[in-house]
Amino acid sequence: MQTTPLEQDRIILPFKFDPQRLLEEVKLLIGFNFEYYNCIQLRGPAHIMDTSLPLPPPAEDYADGSWTEWMNSPDLDKTPYLKSVIDTFREHTSVTLVRLLRLAPNSVIAEHTDPTLGLEVEKSVVRLTVPIQNNDDVKFLLNGVEVGMKNGECWYLRLTDPHEVINGGGTERINLTIDMIPNEWIRGIIAKAEG
Repeated sequence: MQTTPLEQDRIILPFKFDPQRLLEEVKLLIGFNFEYYNCIQLRGPAHIMDTSLPLPPPAEDYADGSWTEWMNSPDLDKTPYLKSVIDTFREHTSVTLVRLLRLAPNSVIAEHTDPTLGLEVEKSVVRLTVPIQNNDDVKFLLNGVEVGMKNGECWYLRLTDPHEVINGGGTERINLTIDMIPNEWIRGIIAKAEG
């Protein structure tokens, strides 16, 4: 259902994760070079995680994540701390897509919007962002204003609004993103943190 948009486009949530432990486990998964942008999927549609499973039936709307079963990747099962971070949310709501997003040094993700990533959108999912590795020259701009995210923090960002990422530094930027089907639990946490 559509709801009244939040007043704030960025809200830090009352979760804090150990950035050093996150980075140690992530380094186990990123043993290869890449150019520009790399995505490591830790949780996704079951038929993609296990190709022996049948395809789900076609869906009229893929936005809310209910069109398929979701499964952890073998990589997630090898990283107990990352898994515990995700389980923090799985205990209370349905977690769908979970990814590590890597942006190479001196790279830019151009300004864009994600039309199904906002609490105010019917049948959307909520995406939470946990920075794992940044440098002083990484800038995440939302509505043209920088979001000062620190490693290990957990943020709700209204990604239906224009946003871009600039990595002007010499090291890659790594964020963990956790998508979930919004319910009263996560809505309440976001609303309380906004207030």
